[in-house]
Amino acid sequence: MSSAFYKKTIKDVPIAGRTVLLRADYNVPLTPDGQIHDDYRIKASVPTLEYLLEQGCRVVICSHLGRPEGKPDPSFSLEVVAPRLSELLGQKVTFVPHCVGDAVKQAVSKAPKNGVVLLENLRFHPGEEANDMAFARHLAKDSTAQYFVQDGFGVVHRKHASTDAITQCLPSVAGLLLTKEYTAITQAVQKPAHPLAITMGGGAKVGDKIELLEKFIDLADILVIGGALANTFLKFHVGLEIGKSVYDSQPNAADEVASLMQKICTKWCTQPATDKPCECYTCPDCSSHLLLPVDAAVGKKIDPSEPRREVKLDQVAPDDYILDMGKESISRMVSALGNVQEVLWNGTLGYAEIDQFAYGSNFVAGAIASHHKTMRSLVGGGDTADFVIKWATSQHKTVEECFGHVSTGGGASLELMAGKKLPGIEALLNNS
Repeated sequence: MSSAFYKKTIKDVPIAGRTVLLRADYNVPLTPDGQIHDDYRIKASVPTLEYLLEQGCRVVICSHLGRPEGKPDPSFSLEVVAPRLSELLGQKVTFVPHCVGDAVKQAVSKAPKNGVVLLENLRFHPGEEANDMAFARHLAKDSTAQYFVQDGFGVVHRKHASTDAITQCLPSVAGLLLTKEYTAITQAVQKPAHPLAITMGGGAKVGDKIELLEKFIDLADILVIGGALANTFLKFHVGLEIGKSVYDSQPNAADEVASLMQKICTKWCTQPATDKPCECYTCPDCSSHLLLPVDAAVGKKIDPSEPRREVKLDQVAPDDYILDMGKESISRMVSALGNVQEVLWNGTLGYAEIDQFAYGSNFVAGAIASHHKTMRSLVGGGDTADFVIKWATSQHKTVEECFGHVSTGGGASLELMAGKKLPGIEALLNNS
C-alpha cells in the first residue's frame, strides 16, 4: 500500500457547476441536552466544502449521527449541525428533515447555485447500514447529484449504502479530508521518523488489535501499552491479579498475548533464545522498549466521585478496578517520549472520562505537545481524538498547536494503520 493517494479526488474531475452529493462524518459528540460538545469533525469538512463552493457546486451533504438503529430518533437528528456549519461557511445551510424522498428533491431544486443542503441522519433508514442498493439509488436520484464525493473518513471502513452501494449509482471521488487522512496515516506508518514511539491504550481485546500490534512491534523503537489493553497483558503475561479490572476474557486471549510477547522478545531481547518469551516485564532489554504499567491508580467503583488511590501492581485488591497508570509508570513513559522523533498514539491510557483517572492520558498529551515543533505526531481518532481536543482546549490552545495530525476516524484509522483495504476508499474511481 503506497502512501500516495491512488483514487480520483474532487480536483481530478470536471465538477465545476455540478450538484454534488457529499458524504461527511458529522457523528459529533453531544452534551446531555443535545448540543454539540465539540465540532472538530464539522470543522474538518470545511476545506472540501469551500473548494466545492468555489467551483460553483450545489452541495447536498449526507451523514449519520449516533446509533438510531434504522428508525427516526429525534435525539440523533442532524438538525443540530446545520447552524454550526452555517457559521463556519459564512452562509445559510438548509436542513431537510429527510434524506430521501420528494422533500429532498424540492429542497435541492430550490437551493441556489453555491447552496448547501444538509440531509437528515442516514441511519434513520435500515437501508444505510444494510448497504441496500435501492436506498442508495433513492439517495442518488433524490439529491439530483451528478457526482458523489466521499469525505467521511470515519466511516470508510464500513460497507454501508453511503460508502459502497452509492458508488455504483454516481461517479465517485474523494474529498480533501479523506485524501489528507489517508496520506497522513499511511506516511506515518510506512515512512516513520526514528526513534519511533507507539502508544496503545483503549479497549481490552487483544484480538481486535492483534494485526495492528504485530505491525507496531515491527515498526516501533518504544511500545507503550496502557489502558484496559495493558490489563490483559498484566494478567496473562506477568501473571498479576488485577481485581475487578476489565481485561480480554476471550478463550484465545492468553495465546494471543503469548504470541505477541514472543515477537517482542525476538526483536529486542539479547538473552539466550528459547521457545518461550523471556520475562519481558523485568528483562532489561525488553522493558526498555516495551513499557507496561508498573503501578496503578485504582478505585472501588467507576464513578466520578471515586477517589484516586495509587498502588503497586501487587497491591491491587480483589475488589479494585485499575483505572489509570500510577506516577512511576507515567514518569517512565514521559521520559521515553521525550527522546523520540515521532509518536503514534491510539487509545486513552486510563478511564479518561473521569478527570482523576486521566493522568496518564494527560501526561502523554503534554509530552507530545511540548515537543510539537520538533517531533512528528499522529493521534488516532475516536475516543483518543475527543480526548486530545478536550485537552488542547483546557490548555487554551488549538489542536493544531499541539499535535501533528489528529484523525477524525477511530476504526478507520486503526484499520488503515494495520494496512487493510477500506471499502469506502476502494469503491472510488481509480486515479489512472
